[in-house]
Amino acid sequence: MTSKSSGIDQVMIRDLANILKDTDLTEIEVEQDDLRIRVSRNITMQTAPQQYYAPAQAAPAAAASVVADVPAAAEKSKNAVPSPMVGTAYLCPAPGAKQFVEVGQSVKEGQTVLIIEAMKTMNQIAAPRAGKVTAILVGDSQPVEFGEPLIVIE
Repeated sequence: MTSKSSGIDQVMIRDLANILKDTDLTEIEVEQDDLRIRVSRNITMQTAPQQYYAPAQAAPAAAASVVADVPAAAEKSKNAVPSPMVGTAYLCPAPGAKQFVEVGQSVKEGQTVLIIEAMKTMNQIAAPRAGKVTAILVGDSQPVEFGEPLIVIE
């Protein structure tokens, strides 16, 4: 048995990891003889909250036109409906059509509240419970991540 039983150079792996850190790369791969090493890391980015406005004709004049200007506490609400997938959220069934739901509107369990397009497939997102829509946390045609709060139903 030889001293080079595993064939993996841990010092090389640490050096590659340091290169990733120093250069802000997310992935690096090296081949040497019959050995191939790939080191990668995940980077999470935080974005600033955005405001979205409903079309003026879609809401009564007395109602506020702001769709989402919600404090961070509402986004973490137990009543927030999370995105079941990564994709693009659409608040309307078609461009220029009326939104599925509006802030202040009552919804029934199973009612479509928005659509998420993922891999060219339109996925209807249904209300998990009956209640009143208190906030819409995403804008039309906005990219969404898995687990991201989409809408709050109280």
